[in-house]
Amino acid sequence: MGFNPQNILVIDFGQLGDAVLSLPALRLIRDRFPKALITVGAGQPAAQVIRLSGYADATIAVDRFALRDGPKLRSLQQIVRLVTDVRRRKFDFVIDLHSLYETNLLGFLSGAPIRLFGPRARRSLDFLSNFDPAPPREDTSKHAVDRYLDVLAPLGVNGASRIPVLRTSCEDDRAAEQMLEDFGVSGGAPLVGLFPGAGHPGRRWPLSSFVALGEKLSRKDRARIIVFVGPEESSFTQEIHASFSRSANIFDQADISRLSSVLARLDVFISSSTGPMHLAAAVGTPLVVLFSRLTPDSFTPVGGQHRIIFSSSVSDIRMDDVYKATTEALENGRQA
Repeated sequence: MGFNPQNILVIDFGQLGDAVLSLPALRLIRDRFPKALITVGAGQPAAQVIRLSGYADATIAVDRFALRDGPKLRSLQQIVRLVTDVRRRKFDFVIDLHSLYETNLLGFLSGAPIRLFGPRARRSLDFLSNFDPAPPREDTSKHAVDRYLDVLAPLGVNGASRIPVLRTSCEDDRAAEQMLEDFGVSGGAPLVGLFPGAGHPGRRWPLSSFVALGEKLSRKDRARIIVFVGPEESSFTQEIHASFSRSANIFDQADISRLSSVLARLDVFISSSTGPMHLAAAVGTPLVVLFSRLTPDSFTPVGGQHRIIFSSSVSDIRMDDVYKATTEALENGRQA
């Protein structure tokens, strides 16, 4: 295939977990165009993931929520600045992986002569894309990883790995080791991470169940517990601190690079469907994930080492079932 762009914009405006699941597609773009300058436009947390991946030469970090929910005049000014910045960079090819009305419009206004957008029913402006051939229409029954890869099918690449992978930095690894020493959790005891938050309250396992699970793992398995708290958990951070015993350590730093290095040192991470859950999978940590049956399987972690517990409602999942899955993961880790 003779197509050889030199300055590529990839629009990847999903949330944190979406960005992790798009990593196989970004890796494919990097491999397909090894000499091109690749810039990825993404939301602010997702941009940190992309920088850590090494698949992009530059990122354009956008506060998507301020654009959507902020004062209209300020949002309009930010949009004008964003479009001006994108046009100034003179891209010759733009790929929109997430493909929404507004991202398709940004891709069109970029001035790039060639545009490849993922066609999505009632969500994309397909007439603004001009790559020939066009990618297949989004199949929502597929896993999100495969939907991102489908957008790139017209580039003539096959056999891409489906596994999202992130490499942590040496600097963050050293900081993570120091933090674990400060917590007093370094050594031979199993290290278990708990994430009681979720992007939506309906996806949260009860905090009392997390507390009971942590206490049982500490008592019966001598596990050391780290409880992770993100910005979206600010409304009940105090409750989290008050609920766990002093033997549990609270990690509440929002820096994605540092978080990734800490997650990579866990023996198992227990969470509902969250961005940190996908981060933990990408750095190779075994997961126990709590899913509602209302949650599509298309956002489950990729990889055979993870244990997924489904129920009609996350709140109905029994603590003993989660404990059993966790001890199985720890045992498998010791045998590996």
